[in-house]
Amino acid sequence: MTKDIRGDLKAQTIMVRGHGDQEIEAYFAEPLGEGRYGGVVVIHHMPGYDRSTKEIARRFAAMGYLAVMPNLYHREAPGASPDDAAAAARAQGGVPDERLVGDVAGAIAYLKAHQKSNGKVGTIGYCSGGRQSFLSAVSLPLDAAVACYPGGVVNAPPAGAPVSFTPLIGRSKDLSCPLLGLFGEEDKFPGPDEVATLDKELSSLGKEHEFHSYPGAGHAFFDVDRPSYRVEAALDGWKRIEAFFGRHLAS
Repeated sequence: MTKDIRGDLKAQTIMVRGHGDQEIEAYFAEPLGEGRYGGVVVIHHMPGYDRSTKEIARRFAAMGYLAVMPNLYHREAPGASPDDAAAAARAQGGVPDERLVGDVAGAIAYLKAHQKSNGKVGTIGYCSGGRQSFLSAVSLPLDAAVACYPGGVVNAPPAGAPVSFTPLIGRSKDLSCPLLGLFGEEDKFPGPDEVATLDKELSSLGKEHEFHSYPGAGHAFFDVDRPSYRVEAALDGWKRIEAFFGRHLAS
């Protein structure tokens, strides 16, 4: 990979073909330097396809990756604000797992077909997107996956949660790639017991993974726009993400 050390990039809204061959909106960011680049599918958090997750896509482009973030709520509310689209998706119980996998598969296909692609693709997701990154990694062939505080992998959502889904730990044997998990020790979903359970399960299956839990951090510690943001945990987490993708996605 030839990395543009200036971090020059281009970002734009595109359309990709997702589940059921339906066109959905996506946000795509790419480095302007010449060369071949690994790809990252950014899976947005429950609040939706918003400014903060678009910034994450641009950050990966500045690192030297092709990054695409599909709008998982496009079908519920095309053209709506992130808040309204997220509310519409929650009212329907969230994004069905089968549809999520199809949308991520479409994003992967877009990245691999890009003229600058080196053929390697990983996923990253936060909160519900962290669970969906794990879901993608047990459903699709990937080169790497990052799951940031992925509630719902080990336990079902707590009573009163705005979405419903089935735990995924039983599918751990299908993990197709190395996994990086980043957690807050003060998180309740997933709590430290869930992190330990998943770690034990993946270790027993011989699945390559590395987990890091941060003291003093709870859920959503990466989100700079929320009171949950923890600068030291987030900065260390970004270093680990960059090193992890550098090992598995760079040419």
